[in-house]
Amino acid sequence: MMLKFDMSDLGRMRHFLGIEVIPSDVGIFICQRRYAQEILARFNMTNCNPIRNLIVPGTNLSKDKDGSRVDATKFKQAVGSLMYLTVTRPDLMFGTSLISRLMANPKESHWAATKRLLRYVKGTAEHGIFYKTGRKSANLIAYTDSNYARDLDDRRSTSGLVLVMGCGAVSWALKKQPVVSLSTTEAEYITVASCACNVFGLEGF
Repeated sequence: MMLKFDMSDLGRMRHFLGIEVIPSDVGIFICQRRYAQEILARFNMTNCNPIRNLIVPGTNLSKDKDGSRVDATKFKQAVGSLMYLTVTRPDLMFGTSLISRLMANPKESHWAATKRLLRYVKGTAEHGIFYKTGRKSANLIAYTDSNYARDLDDRRSTSGLVLVMGCGAVSWALKKQPVVSLSTTEAEYITVASCACNVFGLEGF
């Protein structure tokens, strides 16, 4: 192609839109370490104490109508930054999805949860996804889960899924279900149906 078009060979890709690509003899590792550090610096969290769990078990965030308001612009910037970090960090999806629902009127409790996520990023900035080469099997495996009626404002459930091919995640999502489930079985059924749609879509490729 270089004989026909004016182009340059820059060698192996190392960075792409903030994503670091680290090849090795056994596979490829992708992460957003530098971007994570930039986020921490932007929100004055560079020297924060790192933690290993992004959210306190059992935590339920609500609109908190009586809470003190915080800077909505700053809150949205933090949520947007964390959302882009989920491109290589499926582990951040749950917490980021929860705070993203509260951008219309963020309160102190919401900002505290966001700062906890940033502290988690501080302790896991080098995390990412590893895709191993030479695997004979590349079957698509799906994992799903749901939390039944945990939203305190409308009692809707949340669906989560991760699709793994070989040894690395290739697709992941977490979203609130469109209807109110009447049982845990119904919530799980909706989650599995949504996951099946994603699987069929990927198998089409």
